[in-house]
Amino acid sequence: MQGAAAASYAAAAVAAPHPSGAACAVLEDGRWHFQHGPIDLIIGIEGEPAAVQAAVLRAWHRFTQVLAELVGELPSLRRPAGQGAAPQGRVAARMLAACLPHASQVFVTPMAAVAGSVADELIAFFAAESGIRRAYVNNGGDIALHIATGQAYRVGLFSDLGRVGRDALGLDGAFEIGAAMPVRGIATSGWRGRSFSLGIADSVTVLAADAAQADVAATLVANQVYVGHPAVRRAPADTLKDDTDLGSRLVTVDVGALPRAAIEQALDLGTAYAQRLCDDGSIHGAVLMLQGSVRTVGLAAVPAALAEGLPPHTHFKATSGHIGPLAVQRQKENHV
Repeated sequence: MQGAAAASYAAAAVAAPHPSGAACAVLEDGRWHFQHGPIDLIIGIEGEPAAVQAAVLRAWHRFTQVLAELVGELPSLRRPAGQGAAPQGRVAARMLAACLPHASQVFVTPMAAVAGSVADELIAFFAAESGIRRAYVNNGGDIALHIATGQAYRVGLFSDLGRVGRDALGLDGAFEIGAAMPVRGIATSGWRGRSFSLGIADSVTVLAADAAQADVAATLVANQVYVGHPAVRRAPADTLKDDTDLGSRLVTVDVGALPRAAIEQALDLGTAYAQRLCDDGSIHGAVLMLQGSVRTVGLAAVPAALAEGLPPHTHFKATSGHIGPLAVQRQKENHV
């Protein structure tokens, strides 16, 4: 479907209520907003109009199916990776595949990769269209990218999830993902995030081959950033949320001011784990933040020149805040 026909169908998808309850809208700046239950996506696309419209239509159609598929498999997806039933849907299969390599060493369920896996499922529709130069699917800070040859995205990290929508947000760091880099997924996890964390990191941002792998790795690295201290308060996950996949495992509910030695000890543990993931190829880089201290590994730390002469641009500065969701720029001067 091309041209005016594609545009007409895409417009109808926005205007008409969907039987599933999923909602679709075009934002004032041209980005798309897909929402269904807890799934809330912001999608940015640049390319030939006909290609964009065709990809949006296909992505929207697929999106309306995803939540029901996941709900149908939730009991299995909340079990430790490899111990549940074989996944039936594509998103569930991607979740399990991202988590299985870690399952023999740490506790992890496929739910650790759910946001990134949904983003990956939809970015495929944009990557399949030759007329699309670049696109991103941002699922609450877990981001899947499509970057055609010669294109790049500049990605900004900013602080404190609690300030989102309340205060002006200044960037705490930025880096550039070019087409020649192996990174197509970015994810952030931490104790202030949407999901529970076993650790105390303000944030861990991971660069990986896709968003599902980045999502689970960010969760696991963030879990490793921990030190026992009176300023750290934890509670059993099932006392905070009835349907958690973490059972009675202790999750962080508050982190007060920590002494420098405790901060460094916690970051040492998380950095060592992130480095192991880089060494075995699970991820390509990570940025760990805790109370003003920053650690970087992999591509996030070494802006070495890559193929086609497209080096990553990396700049991080420590702040007293915490890294929150990632802001992907539509242009290099403007953050979304």
